[in-house]
This record gives sequence, structure tokens and C-alpha cells, in this order.
Amino acid sequence: MATSQVVIFGASGDLTGRKLIPSLLRNFAEGALRDDIQVIGVSRSEKSDKQWRDELDAWIPASLKDAWVTFRAHLTWCQANSANPEHMEHLEHHLDSLARDRGARPEEVGRLFYLALAPSLFDPTVQALDVRRMLECTPGSKVGWRRVVVEKPFGVDLESARALNQALLRYLREEQIFRIDHYLGKETVQNILSLRFQNAIFEPLWSRKHVESVEISVCETVAMEGRRGEYYDKAGATRDMLQNHVLQVLSLVAMEPPSSMRADAIRNEKVKVLDALRAFTEHDIMEHVVRAQYTSSATRDRGYLDEYGVNPKSETETYIAVRALIDNWRWSGVPFMLRTGKALSKRYTEVVLNFRTPPLDLLNGPQPGDVCPLRPNRLRLLIQPQEGVRLSFLVKQPGAGMIMRYSELGFDYSDLETGETPDAYQRLLLDALEGNATLFIRGDEVEAAWRFVDAIRHGWNHSSAPVHTYPAGSMGPRIANELYQGCEGTWGTGPEDA
Repeated sequence: MATSQVVIFGASGDLTGRKLIPSLLRNFAEGALRDDIQVIGVSRSEKSDKQWRDELDAWIPASLKDAWVTFRAHLTWCQANSANPEHMEHLEHHLDSLARDRGARPEEVGRLFYLALAPSLFDPTVQALDVRRMLECTPGSKVGWRRVVVEKPFGVDLESARALNQALLRYLREEQIFRIDHYLGKETVQNILSLRFQNAIFEPLWSRKHVESVEISVCETVAMEGRRGEYYDKAGATRDMLQNHVLQVLSLVAMEPPSSMRADAIRNEKVKVLDALRAFTEHDIMEHVVRAQYTSSATRDRGYLDEYGVNPKSETETYIAVRALIDNWRWSGVPFMLRTGKALSKRYTEVVLNFRTPPLDLLNGPQPGDVCPLRPNRLRLLIQPQEGVRLSFLVKQPGAGMIMRYSELGFDYSDLETGETPDAYQRLLLDALEGNATLFIRGDEVEAAWRFVDAIRHGWNHSSAPVHTYPAGSMGPRIANELYQGCEGTWGTGPEDA
């Protein structure tokens, strides 16, 4: 990797200290970053290099303190208003001077501009950089490259997402834009691809012929701690989680095998899945989508409507469950059960593939009163907080008679003894510096996800779909179980110790 500079706009914010600097530091400590890496914090706040470094001390894990002694010298501060072209001239001189101090030519130094800013500042910041011609570079060059990392949210609906994409593309080529969703940096999310495409025992079963349903759950115990209610009441679970994290996981689970592991080969297949999601009509909303808000309970003395910053008459959902269908050859007719919510009893993220039942129970035969057949096989991909894989199956219990019981094969990432699992930002920042866009979201992916979500929100606005409630500390509204039909089962309960 050639000499590079990481320029963090909005460096006074919490994200920089909590995630970005520790992740860069860990890459540096592990030898993934060169000694000539330079990190520049940019904000309107006035402070010296030493003041910024000292502020960051509190965020550095004990295990990285020794590396921090060396790495902190690579950090400098530049006071500037990111949306002001005149201030960008000052930043440009600062970056050029740092490059020359290291004996490098400024035009040959790679620069990664990280927009840790409010979404309203994305366009003016990139425009200000463009005015100073700070984004120009030769396509495909290994030196002098210019890239921009954009934090979510990528718009609040399809129209705003499309406008943001068009604004960015006025100044940048698509390959220069890295839209970051930290969920894609999690090791277990990435492992979905290796589990499917590197193991011959799984991929032949990964279709409607053998899979009866797929569940994707992103469950959170946190509610509206602090002042989060002010932001959340404008977003809700659908915009905050379903549109990005949940649908990104779905696209990896459901995509066709890519022609290669190149970024665009993978992202092409992900877009096809999102485009194939069946849009909901107003009638579908009533039958296939459940929204709800948490109420006070024995575990929490405030319901959502009582939280700071929340409109007492708000209809913003803190929980959403969806029965989604993908209209393509592989998954036609297989329901994808999507669920995410706040103030639930467990915190976990997992994907569950429920395989079809055997055509005939040869051992026990049909039993009187049996209505639903037994489902012996389930593949669970544990994403957080546990990270691993579980495959369930039936075995005969020792003793007289053919008494069957569940058993399970399991794998945990902790068993690999490779040390602490890297933080998602650690992997993503390194990929952005290397120009690997595989785990970043392309513009058409963003728009395809918003088309699906906008259909849900449109249905709510034009129907009498109720806002259900659930007690804080439960697993959501009971009516969400009705999204499972007939003998399909019900929502999973996650890891026992989640």
C-alpha cells in the first residue's frame, strides 16, 4: 500500500474515538498499515494536535496502549468547516505539507476522506473538495487515489437516496464512493459467503427445494437511552435497521453464486436479490407486516411514547416483522421472515434456515392427533453476540423403542483461537484504503432496498394498519407469530445465553 492519508471530517464526534481511531490503531499494531500512514482530524473545533491525541487516550483499549504511544504521532488536527471551499484550501495545504514532510509528492499520496458527518453535509463537503480539485485521480491508479467513505443513513427514502447518489456522482466516480454499513464488516456476516460457496454439502440444499423458510432476526435490548429518541422518532425500526442491516444480510443469504469474488461480481448478485423482493400492496401490509411500539413493563418504567424527544402521539415503530417473498427461480414461494426491534428481552442477530420435513416418518408413522410434522433440520448462523454455526438433527435416544431427540453440531469462532474477533470497522477501513469495495454498498443497492421499504411505508400511510404494542423486555408483539402460517412454526428464541 502506497503512502496514504486518512482525513476524518467530523472528527470531534463520538464515532471517531469509539470506532475509527481504535480500528486504525489495531490495523497499525498488526502491521496492516505502513509506518507512513497519516490520520488527519477535521472539524470546526479549535484544538492542537496534542489536545486531540490526549482526548483520544480514553478510547484506547489497554491491549493497544503500547502501539498507541507510536501511532499517536501519526495524528494531526486541522480546523476547518468541511462545507466551505476556502477552508478546504487550508486543508489542502495542510495535507500537502504533511506529505512533503515524509518525503512524498502530494499528487502521489492516496487520500481517504471519511465523512463522519450529518447526512445534510455529505453533498456540500464533497462539493467543497471538488472546487479545490482534491478528488481528481486517475482511474485504477495505485498511487494518488482519492476515495470517499459515506456513513449511513443513505437517505430517508428512495427519492432522497437517489438525490444523494446523483449528488455524489457529480463529483466522484462510483468506484471512488464507499458507502459503509458496519454489519457487512462482521466476520460472521462475511462467513455466509464462505459457508455457502466453499462447502459442497450446503450449496445444493440452499434453495426452495429443501428450504421451507428463512428467518433473519436482529434483536436489541437497548431502548431510547440518553437523547436517542429525538433521532429515532424520525426514523423507526424500518429505516434504522430493516432498510440496511437486515436487507444486506438477506441479500448475502439469498444471492446466486457470483462469477468471482470481485466486488462488482458480488454486488451484482446482491442487487438482483433486492430487485426480486416482492413489493407490498396496501392489502399485503395488513397480512404480511407487523409494526409495534414497546410499552412500560416490570423491566422498564417508560414506554416508547414516554421517552425523551418522542412525540406522545407518534406512530413510529420500534419493532417490525415482515413476511417477505423473493420472486426468482431459487426462492420462489419461500417466506423470508424478517424481524428487528428495540427493548426486547434478548440481544442477538442470527439467520435460521428451516429445512423441509421428511416426506414420511418411517420410524414412528403417523400419530393420532398429529397435525404438524416434525422439523428435524435447522441451520443457524449466529452473528452476534455469539459467533458461529449450529446444525440441528434428530437421533435415536438410547434404550427401548424408537424415541427421537434433537442433537446439534456446532462451531464457534472462539474455538479457532485466533485471538479477539476484529471489529467490523477495522476490516472495512483497511478495505477502503486498499480499494476493495466488496463489503461496501453500491448506489443501485441502496435504491433497490429503499424501493422495498418505501412500499411498506406507503402501505402504512394508505391503510388502517394498526401500531401494536409489546411490553419492554418481551420478544415483541404476539401477533407477529401469525406471520408464520399453518404448520410453518414460529419465531426462534435465539441463543440460550443471549
